Order: sequence, then C-alpha cells, then structure tokens
Amino acid sequence: MNRKAFLPIILFLITFQANAQKSQLRIARNTIGKLQAAIVAKADVNSQINIVGEGLKATLSAQQDRKTKKYPETWAIGAYLNSYLALIDSKDPDKYYQDALALIDTAKQLDRFHENEKLLNAALLNTLVIKQDKANRAFNSYDYATALGYLKELSDYFPQDSTLALNTAIASQNLRRYDQALIYYNRAVETGASNPVIYQHLAEIYSSKFDTENAIKVLETGQKRNPGNTFILNDLVNMLLDNERYDSAEKALEDAIRLEGQNKQLYYLYGYLKQRKKQHTQAETAYNTALSMDPNFFPALYQLGTVYIEMGNETLKSTKENRMQLYEEQINKSENILTHAFEIAPNDRQTIQLLIEINTRKQRYDRVDELKERLQEF
Repeated sequence: MNRKAFLPIILFLITFQANAQKSQLRIARNTIGKLQAAIVAKADVNSQINIVGEGLKATLSAQQDRKTKKYPETWAIGAYLNSYLALIDSKDPDKYYQDALALIDTAKQLDRFHENEKLLNAALLNTLVIKQDKANRAFNSYDYATALGYLKELSDYFPQDSTLALNTAIASQNLRRYDQALIYYNRAVETGASNPVIYQHLAEIYSSKFDTENAIKVLETGQKRNPGNTFILNDLVNMLLDNERYDSAEKALEDAIRLEGQNKQLYYLYGYLKQRKKQHTQAETAYNTALSMDPNFFPALYQLGTVYIEMGNETLKSTKENRMQLYEEQINKSENILTHAFEIAPNDRQTIQLLIEINTRKQRYDRVDELKERLQEF
C-alpha cells in the first residue's frame, strides 16, 4: 500500500481541525457582540445566560487547542463572559467569579501588547462589582478583616471615590491598623468628602500619635466643610482649650455663632471657653443664652452652677466689706441652678457632690444624708 496516498487526507484533517478551532474562537468573539445587543435590547436574564453559555462553550474548546490556547483573546473572552455570568446567574455566581479572576490573570500574562485591554478592563470591572457587594456584606456584618481585603483594592482602583476611601479607613481603624487608616481618611478628605465622621476619626488617630498640629488642622478643615456641625466644633474647641489656644477657640466659636446664632450648644461651648479664661460674667451670659433656648439643657445648668461657685470664691478673696454677703448670694444662685440640674439628671454624681458640699456648708445635714444615700444607690 502506498502510504503517501494518505498524506493529503491527513493534511486536510489538520487544516480542518485548525479551522474548526479558529471558528470556535470566532463564535466566542461573536458572542460578545450578541451579548451587548441583548443587553441594549434589555433581553431577559435567561436569554442572556444562553448567549453567554454558547460563548463559554466555544471559548473552552479554543482554550484546549494547542494553537488558540496561546491567543490572549481566548482567555480574555472567557474572563469577560464568566465575570458577566457571575453578575446575572444566581445558581453558582462564586464559581464564575473565581473562574473570571483566574482567566483575567492568564490573559494578562499572555497579552504582552495589551491588545485585549478593553475586554479585560470590562471583565475586571464586573469582578469589582462583585467585590463591592462582598465588601458591603462583610462590612455591615462587622467582619472588618474580610471587608478590608476587598475595600482596599476597590479604593486603590477608584481613588476618587470618597465613600470607598472612608469605609476602607473605618475598617482599618477597627482592626487597629492606624497608619493605613490615616492614608484612606486623608484620601477621603482630598477627594472633598464632607462627612463629619472622617474628620473626627482622623483627629482621634492624630491625637493618639500626639500629633496635635495635624489633629487641629483636620478639625479646622472639617469645620469649614461642616460649618453647622457642633460635634466637630466641640472636638475642635476642646482640643484648642486643652492646648491653651484660647484665642483660636474663641474665634472658631464666634464665627460659628455668627453663622448659626440660635444654637444652644454653641453658646454652651462659648460659655465654657469664657469660664476657662476666668471671664465669669461673660460665661454666665453665654450659659443663660443657651438656657433661654432650652431651660432644661443640663450641661449649661451644671456649668452655670459651677460658675456661681467660682464667682463666690473670687468674692471671698476680694477686699470688699460685704464680701460674705456677696459670697452667700452667689452660692444661693449656684444651689438653685444645681437643684434644677439635679431634677433633670438625678443620677449625675458631680451635681450631687456639689449639692452635698453646699448643704454641708449651710448645715442642712438631713439634706446632706439624703443626697449621700442617693449616691449609694448607683
């Protein structure tokens, strides 16, 4: 038998197989167009799944061929189709998601000239949508370690997304990765985020590092972006007061009061500032202004009570002939205010202690015993 007679047939079979594999790649390529058309036409999910299934079948065949498996397009198409199927197929989305990740890596390794970059970016974006969902579920379940793994990647890919930066920072902070938290809080600030939580947490971390300058700077930025937010202002003023920067604290409060005058918290803080500066008359006025807005505002009541005690003590140190009478007047004012404060917050230990001291001085020992018993109840 002449063996050469079979040669054309063998060559024909090889050519047919090669063409068959190329046609499989062509089918997979065409599937991308069919899928896009189906998406635009708002075809139902099952129709889209069938189209993707057709493409994946062709892609799998092309991946197994010794020639077409070398084409980065083969893997890029498979990556995109799997990533899209992971979004729309509820049966086994995690399998398609994992397959998409593996295929993206293979395609990137083969695609040295970035010829399939658009297709790979589309596949990558689909996987990021899935990672966002996984991150949200983990974050909302307080599983910050899992959430952070996804959030960090998402924020690095979308650095202009302030919400992603904020959530990444919060997850980092909850895991006590403070240096990393600083990076992402600052990223949120740089992208123009105004959420007060960002500035409060940033200041808290800087303070823990004894970096007072940056803590104050962050809170000042937060106040400018949230001019009516009393929580940031409270943190800022307290930090300024703790560092004896009274002039800065006073300016911050006066600016805020000009913007939002009818705010009891602002007047309370202003009174507290004046009290720290030993300007008791101005402190009294500020606390009374706050109480005119809310007569039962406990912080202002308590601090006003202490102001009258301080004013009384100053009177005792004076050379006035009627200083004892003036002292008694201030102590009586303090008692009246603190009694009101006690009615509002009967479990406040500091208020009870001051009332014990006042009643002890006035030799009202029955009342002193009642107040001491109250202290022992909690």
